[in-house]
Amino acid sequence: MQIQSFVPPVRTLMGPGPSDVHPRVLAAMARPTIGHLDPQFGAMMEQLKYLLQYAFQTKNTLTIPVSAPGSAGMESCFVNLVEPGDKVIVCQNGVFGGRMKENVERAGGVAVMVQDPWGRAVDPNKLRETLQAHRDAKVVAFVHAETSTGAQSDAATLCAIAREFDCLTIVDAVTSLGGSPVLVDEWGVDAVYSGSQKCLSCTPGLAPVSFGDRAVERIKARKQRVASWFLDLTLVMGYWGDKGKRVYHHTAPINPLYGLHESLVILHEEGIENAWQRHAQNHQALRAGIEAMGLEFIVPEAERLPQLNAIGVPAGVDEAKVRQRLLQEFDLEIGAGLGELAGKIWRIGQMGFASNPKNILYCLNALEAVLVSMKAPIETGKAAAAALAVATA
Repeated sequence: MQIQSFVPPVRTLMGPGPSDVHPRVLAAMARPTIGHLDPQFGAMMEQLKYLLQYAFQTKNTLTIPVSAPGSAGMESCFVNLVEPGDKVIVCQNGVFGGRMKENVERAGGVAVMVQDPWGRAVDPNKLRETLQAHRDAKVVAFVHAETSTGAQSDAATLCAIAREFDCLTIVDAVTSLGGSPVLVDEWGVDAVYSGSQKCLSCTPGLAPVSFGDRAVERIKARKQRVASWFLDLTLVMGYWGDKGKRVYHHTAPINPLYGLHESLVILHEEGIENAWQRHAQNHQALRAGIEAMGLEFIVPEAERLPQLNAIGVPAGVDEAKVRQRLLQEFDLEIGAGLGELAGKIWRIGQMGFASNPKNILYCLNALEAVLVSMKAPIETGKAAAAALAVATA
């Protein structure tokens, strides 16, 4: 085996994540490393907390990036808020609701499932009925933006129902943060987690989280210690303390945090409402092209997540072969289906820096070229023009 430096190919990333990383983020990560307790690094951490509060639209003091991927953000919420024996209502409409169930059980809790079809939003009526039948529940957990299906649930309504029954809420906003509205304070979300690699256009490996006052009170009132030392927020809060008063907890991933800071600066410069609008408009352009090709979305229009699009595979088409050829011939990555949707859909993301008309046209043209060569039953010569008409309207 010949050992040498790794030089990755240049890809266009339009799958479910990671997304294309903004060049400014890559440049920021190449800056000189300083100590994780350096006063200058501490000043950057304070800005980072403020910028995350902006992204989450919250004033929560405990708004920080966990030094690990989005899955650790999920685990930090469950391991801190769920104690052995706690009953947790978990809404599942895709893969990641199932991972919430796993976290509840590993924390010693009892998961009560509210099941909805994959590709549909969580049904608020089912949640209410389940809470009425389980009035001793302490937490409601649901995925706002289900990455496995491209379905977006009504977080405001689900949180309001949970509060009626005095339950805390844990919300997965991994794919929604920065791409569609996430209004933590307005919706009354108690705990929320996300990832750095989706609509924030940073590299994978960091998990923004935010905990409201009710959640912090629950953590402080725990009867048992948090099972995870690394994710114990009573310890982590000491490192991310206010005004530079920091207690050493772990060596933070310094350069990746530079990158997250820069990605949030970019979001702040654009304006979060403008970012939401950009993703929505580019979704409509992609939609116009997909439908002009004769392909179909699996999620009803009112429940679609703009930045992650689940497209049905035409009859007789080998979906894996299409993805393989897009990668080999066009350096374009799109995603496969997961779980019960494996082999049935493609997941096309247009997230963060990658959400622009140029990428959408490139994706549509490449997809059409591959499908035509495979003699798929699609309409030809219409997709790009349809998308461009929407993108330039």
